Amino acid sequence: MTRRVAVIGGGITGLAAAALLADRGDDVTVYEALDDVGGRAGSWERDGFRFDTGPSWYLMPEVFDHFFALLGTTAAAELDLVRLEPAYRVYGEGETEPFDVVSGRESAVAAFDAREPGAGATLERYLDSAAEIYDLAVSRFLYDPYVSWKGLAHPDVLRRLPALAPLLTRSLASHVDARFDDRLLRQILGYPAVFLGSSPYVAPSLYHLMSHLDLDDGVLYPQGGFTQVIAAVERLARSRGARVHTGTKVARIITVGDRTTGIELAGGEIVSADVVISTADMHHTETELLPPEARTRSNAWWDKRVSSPGALLLLLGVEGELPQLSHHTLLFTEKWEEGFDAIFGAGARIAPEIPDPASLYICRPSATDPSVAPPGHENLFVLVPMPAAPELGHGGVDGDGDPRIETAADAVIEQIAQWTGIPDLASRIRVRRTISPADFETDFGAFRGGALGLAHTLGQSAMFRPGNRSKLENLYYAGHSVLPGVGLPMCLISAELVVKLLDGDTGTGRLPVPPER
Repeated sequence: MTRRVAVIGGGITGLAAAALLADRGDDVTVYEALDDVGGRAGSWERDGFRFDTGPSWYLMPEVFDHFFALLGTTAAAELDLVRLEPAYRVYGEGETEPFDVVSGRESAVAAFDAREPGAGATLERYLDSAAEIYDLAVSRFLYDPYVSWKGLAHPDVLRRLPALAPLLTRSLASHVDARFDDRLLRQILGYPAVFLGSSPYVAPSLYHLMSHLDLDDGVLYPQGGFTQVIAAVERLARSRGARVHTGTKVARIITVGDRTTGIELAGGEIVSADVVISTADMHHTETELLPPEARTRSNAWWDKRVSSPGALLLLLGVEGELPQLSHHTLLFTEKWEEGFDAIFGAGARIAPEIPDPASLYICRPSATDPSVAPPGHENLFVLVPMPAAPELGHGGVDGDGDPRIETAADAVIEQIAQWTGIPDLASRIRVRRTISPADFETDFGAFRGGALGLAHTLGQSAMFRPGNRSKLENLYYAGHSVLPGVGLPMCLISAELVVKLLDGDTGTGRLPVPPER
């Protein structure tokens, strides 16, 4: 029987869910409030510069491979992927030369050993553990909808409990610091917590598995930018018969008793549906789209949640070349722990401030992709983790954002100029846009203006993270604020988890690839 499925949100999760369900024969329609699909993985263009406005690291390639295989295609057929060498560059505060992080076990070990004698052998053991835990996560944790505890009783999990227990009870920072002495190497291994919307001083050391991705596997980039990933998923959804409506805001989810019967659009149109899947921020879905009695989580529950950090984003079109920067470049401050405390500590919600100087990330896609900037120019995307504090104001174009945001952006540009040896950077900027937590709140309904949904603390990971089923019979949640977590690969898995639940599949495995494919 064909089901009518209404999907709220046209980010990668909503498009992926639409593609998978339409491929099975369901009648699927996606409703995206913004004028373009992609959500946080959006795009902005001006004067020949094209900027990705969200994700910029292509990690966990096997997750993308599996998703494409479910639809009878491959990542190679849908995307033009190139491997980055080096994987990324790091500037440490007070250091005269950058440190290039290279991928591949042998190269990474040699680079670590050259900086800290003996660190290479330690990294070998560290990456062995990271690879083992990563494989366990993919096979037993990430594709588990956690509707029961059966998956945790699997022999593979029970056999590793002695190793898993300490990884759950100590922080990533303490795990790293016990093994490495060099400050910069510690920071390189701790920074992946930021990709999880967390701090290395809060994220459990289980997440040292992230180092398997950049140091063992390597870092890829889809030519044309991450909008090409979104375009590929949208193309597959439409080719299977899904309809995608942009500029179409959902006003509410219609509930009758313990079930939903569809949605109401902002213009008043009622859309009947057998299944509703909301890929919007879960907090927005529950507090804005549902009546109080239909919500799965209470306001008191949300008050205790830990948001991911906010982000100050700078989109900069720069005249001339910038060889000082790699495709990915990170700047790390000496006051590392204090910086994270300013973002995640108790004071961050009482009197939030944007760190200065900040540990920050720069993406220069024009180092790899000539399509993102005019010839002889560079495209920079800068991300500064900051408190999730919409009250600090909105960003804007050409410096017309709120004063605190633009002043902070000026300081960031000056910091990059000084630390990386580009003294005339500010004078060479031809295009400038800033984006702040207030913009995330306005554009995406982001919980507290956070950039990545709920942080991956121990109490907000795996079975402790909000699940994909609402208490309403036929309403489902998917995306970065629910299982399994944040990032494009996790969002693809989240879409697959909803499909599994609709199938009645509560196991820990992936959906099987159809034999004919």
